[in-house]
Amino acid sequence: MVQRLTYRRRHSYATKSNKQRVLRTPGGKLTLQVAKKKTTHPTCPISGQRLHGLPAVRPNTLTRINKSKKTVHRAYGGHLAAGVVRERIVRAFLVEEQKIVKKVLKLQAAKELAQVKAAAGSKGKKAAKK
Repeated sequence: MVQRLTYRRRHSYATKSNKQRVLRTPGGKLTLQVAKKKTTHPTCPISGQRLHGLPAVRPNTLTRINKSKKTVHRAYGGHLAAGVVRERIVRAFLVEEQKIVKKVLKLQAAKELAQVKAAAGSKGKKAAKK
C-alpha cells in the first residue's frame, strides 16, 4: 500500500504557490518538500528576446543580489535588448540626417528661385530701356 502524505505547512490547497515534491528520506520514509516556483529569464518588451547578462531569479531574490548583477552597463541595459537599442540609435541618427537634407534642399530651391527672379527682372529692365 502507498504511504499517505500530508502537507507540512498550514496552507492545504494545491495552488501554484503550494507545489510539493515527494522525497524519500534516508530512513526510507516518503515526505513532501516544498518546491519553489520556476523562474523565467527577463525578456525585451519590444523584440521578445531574452536579455543577456541578467539572472533568471524570482523577484524576491532579485532584491537581495547586488546591482551589477541586475543590469547591463549600456543605455537601457537590463530593459531592452542590444539590437533594439542599436536600431533606435540608428533611426534617431537617420531622422536627424533627413531633417538636415530637407533644410539644405529648401535653401537650394529658394536660392534658385531668387536667381530666376533676378534674371527675369534684368530682362524686363532691358526691354523697358528699348
